[in-house]
Amino acid sequence: MARTVIDVDDTLLAEAAEIFGTTTKVATVNAALEDGIKRRKRESFFTWLSEGGLPYLTGQAHPGE
Repeated sequence: MARTVIDVDDTLLAEAAEIFGTTTKVATVNAALEDGIKRRKRESFFTWLSEGGLPYLTGQAHPGE
């Protein structure tokens, strides 16, 4: 694991710790990074799926129907 020095907004860090249930700054930052990455990956997957990904399993996407 890399060691990095960053300036973090204390209010946002405290709010994130409450949301993620973490007790250390390291755990909070790691949880927030993991959450952000997973959210983007899900968003990309659902966009791909809605644009016709897996047509043999889901049928061709028809926006607006």
